[in-house]
Amino acid sequence: MARINLLPWRAERRKQRQQEFVSMLAVSGFAGLVISAMIWLYHDGQITGQEERNQYLVQEIAAVQKQIDEIALLDKKRADLIARKEVIEKLQASRSQMVHLFDELVRTIPEGVRLSSIKQNGDTLTLEGSAQSNARVSSYMRNLEASGWMTNPDLTIIEAKGSDRGLPNVFTLSVKLRDPSAPEADSVEAAAAAPAAAGGVQ
Repeated sequence: MARINLLPWRAERRKQRQQEFVSMLAVSGFAGLVISAMIWLYHDGQITGQEERNQYLVQEIAAVQKQIDEIALLDKKRADLIARKEVIEKLQASRSQMVHLFDELVRTIPEGVRLSSIKQNGDTLTLEGSAQSNARVSSYMRNLEASGWMTNPDLTIIEAKGSDRGLPNVFTLSVKLRDPSAPEADSVEAAAAAPAAAGGVQ
């Protein structure tokens, strides 16, 4: 019977398998490197894109902040204009008030009373003068209370030490100035209260 030696064939088969394994290993390594490179490129692109978006957001935030600053400046200018407008309105009302005030001072002074000084501090008017008697001063205070531009007269000093024999009593009194709109408000309140009072009395 013939003998066949299979050792060379097996060695060649083993060698071929080893070459195939090395080739597969090399291909796998190369594929791993390619995949790793692709993953790195992907993440690098994502990071770059996010940085660009962040930079865009920073620019937009700066633009919005600039607009907010401009709006705040406009609000400040608006507030300044409103304050100036209110000051002008107060000055106009005060000018009208002073005209009416002097007119009322002339109308309310009774005979036997003479004013020597008028001082204003805010809404308080201080009147100094001389009178024939205490009754004249009382009459003057009633006239002030009845006027539409002054209220709450308060007698501070009255002394019989005047140099004028006809007007021996020197006095000092203070009076509150009304707001020009106050008489209108009082009249509206009085008109509103009148029907209620009429309804209560039946």
